[in-house]
Amino acid sequence: MFRLGLLVCFYDDLELLDATVAQVLLHQMIKCSHLRGFQAGVQKLKAELLDIATENQTLNETLGSLSDAVVGLTYSQLESLSPEAVHGAISTLSQVSGWAKSQVIILSAKYLAHEKVLSFYNVSQMGALLAGVSTQAFCSMNCKDLSQVLRSAISQYLSDLSPAQQQGILSKMVEAGDTASGIVEIQGAFFKEVSLFDLRRQPGFNSTVLKDKELGRSQALFLYELLLKTTRRPEELLSAGQLVKGVTCSHIDAMSTDFFLAHFQDFQNNFALLSPYQVNCLAWKYWEVSRLSMPPFLLAALPARYLASVPASQCVPFLISLGKSWLDSLVLDSHKKTSVLRKVQQCLDNSIADEYTVDIMGNLLCHLPAAIIDRGISPRAWATALHGLRDCPDLNPKQKAAVRLKLLGQYGLPQHWTAETTKDLGPFLVLFSGDELSSIATKFPEILLQAASKIARTLPPKEFLWAVFGSVRNSSDKIPSSDPMPGCHGVAAPSSDDIFKLAEANACWALEDLRCMEEDTFIRTVELLGAVQGFSRPQLMTLKEKAIQVWDMPSYWREHHIASLGRIALALNESELEQLNLSSIDTVAFLTQQTEWSPRQAESILQGFLDDSGYNIQDLKSFHLVGLGATLCAINITEIPLIKISEFRVVVARIGTLLCSTHVLAEFKRKAEVVFGDPTEWTSPVLQELGTIAAGLTKAELRMLDKDLMPYFQPSAIKCLPDEIFKELSAEQIASLGPENAAAVTHAQRRRLSPLQLQSLQQALDGAKTHSWQDAPASAGPTRTSSSRSPAGAPLSWDLWLGCPLLVLMAKFLW
Repeated sequence: MFRLGLLVCFYDDLELLDATVAQVLLHQMIKCSHLRGFQAGVQKLKAELLDIATENQTLNETLGSLSDAVVGLTYSQLESLSPEAVHGAISTLSQVSGWAKSQVIILSAKYLAHEKVLSFYNVSQMGALLAGVSTQAFCSMNCKDLSQVLRSAISQYLSDLSPAQQQGILSKMVEAGDTASGIVEIQGAFFKEVSLFDLRRQPGFNSTVLKDKELGRSQALFLYELLLKTTRRPEELLSAGQLVKGVTCSHIDAMSTDFFLAHFQDFQNNFALLSPYQVNCLAWKYWEVSRLSMPPFLLAALPARYLASVPASQCVPFLISLGKSWLDSLVLDSHKKTSVLRKVQQCLDNSIADEYTVDIMGNLLCHLPAAIIDRGISPRAWATALHGLRDCPDLNPKQKAAVRLKLLGQYGLPQHWTAETTKDLGPFLVLFSGDELSSIATKFPEILLQAASKIARTLPPKEFLWAVFGSVRNSSDKIPSSDPMPGCHGVAAPSSDDIFKLAEANACWALEDLRCMEEDTFIRTVELLGAVQGFSRPQLMTLKEKAIQVWDMPSYWREHHIASLGRIALALNESELEQLNLSSIDTVAFLTQQTEWSPRQAESILQGFLDDSGYNIQDLKSFHLVGLGATLCAINITEIPLIKISEFRVVVARIGTLLCSTHVLAEFKRKAEVVFGDPTEWTSPVLQELGTIAAGLTKAELRMLDKDLMPYFQPSAIKCLPDEIFKELSAEQIASLGPENAAAVTHAQRRRLSPLQLQSLQQALDGAKTHSWQDAPASAGPTRTSSSRSPAGAPLSWDLWLGCPLLVLMAKFLW
């Protein structure tokens, strides 16, 4: 067995194995997780070995010797374990990956039942099971123990905790009165949960301390400004990674030419952290101080007409530079993107001659027009181009059709493909019709399944899912049950193996198939089924009825049942939601991970928590507010003033992610005024922290905001602004929105704007330099009139000409 290596993953001679040998095999199979594909077969083999390994022995006796196959134990098997057995096997259980939520909840409860008191030592042993510790248990821990948790190796699992659990830990640290040291000890992504309110109260931050922390944009805006006032070496702030999120246009404008050029590489190294607005500001700064040495990709962040400044001799650097970035995040306006791609085509002369050209294009390959894909790529370059196209996240329908036709021309119909060809073209199988894929499903079902398992970034087309479904059903050895449920005679119900293989293609099951599923199959696969995005409402209703059949009425369901449901919970009506035991905020947090609740369902969940927990609105802690998630949108607006300011102020950013009604957001905005003062006093970090809460501003308050604050609205807040309020923004404010916020303006909002406002909106989308205007962008001149030429000898800004169409025509004629 030890000499088999990865071949152990395909071992199939199980008839004569005894329990000891099965346990050794399971241990050897840990390495099977490194295999690409074949995971369905590996899981099936592990399940069979698990049954053999536990023969004639209790699970309590064998738990520590089952290796990572323990993830195949059902919740009923886990519930049968004694706390002592879990405690004895914790070194194995804590290192296993792939636990389901319900399993983590059960095992954590068993382990902590044996430990009685939650200490740092106990928690440090839990590893992957840490997420099963309740929010209330974290809050009951000694603060010194919690500090040790933040500093120790177990902190790597903090990202697995729910937002409610993370907020529970933070609130405990703050409650202990040692916030400064506690906050400094928080590492990684967990630091993003620290509120702006708490940051503003804490001294002692420096760029070194912040290097290993992930910052939210509101945190970065505040901390960069704070540290800029105290540091003697501002270049250290730019090299501190996440702090670049907090660099504003004002900071960039204030940089000397020498400093900017010397440290631009720091921005480029952290390009993925920059917002489109920051990139736009960097582009303008570079254009003004040293346009001849400007990285060509920055031209895409300027108004489209500046692309004309790229001469033919600079096409290769332009393509290389632009190809290293993702165009979709750099250019948000579709019209402007068309202009950029037109320049790309001009540089390419509408054709790709060789592999070298493909290489220099980089990510631009994903934006090639269908016509070039179809006719412009030479045979010599096609193989390299095809390899690049497989990594494109979202080709448009015309591009997909062009790739498909090209493949059919090269390889012929799929029915004639070999296994090797099918495997090579795996990522492109989604481009073919159901009829074309039927032969693949028949000849090479395993290859089709492997392709399906790797296509997870976007929901595959329905035809592709049906082909995957057909291949699994045709190869399944499942026969109708000899003792079927009433109405299920002759129905070949889904097996656990089928469901594991199908993944998203489980959405193709007929209602009667789901209804006739065996109870043991449902128990083993409920979390997989709850993760399927493509289930229809009737399918979810059928699965909910299956849950009631297996677990009894919702009033009997425990936390691990609710946690395992996923999207199936969306089928629960108001009456059924009221039956659930929602006394724990962790149970509620599992429900609020779903975002498709109706207002009445959300109201039932919120009221159910208040009733079952015995809390009133004024009793809610910060972690309760976080755990309630979108159900907070169902709160009666007369009760929002009852929320304690001390709890609200530390979770403003979380509440600011909710897409509540205008009336609810307006009430939260009033509450935010108590924390951050009158809206006229708000700064860019505050506006960023507020998120959608800022959409609760009145017309008068919105008009009074400084135009320089407009880019610091979150795009979600722009979308939430009512149409009749958004139209009250001045043309100057709209022009200052920045590319990202301008792209967030809805069609309904756009329809209410005047021609002058629409022109300003287009300027914002295009990346025009609005801070050079004194009045509305359509009619004003530049604010700086001391020189008609830029430091690099450029003529007057093109933005000046944009104000008058006649001048534009004259300029074009003279040019």
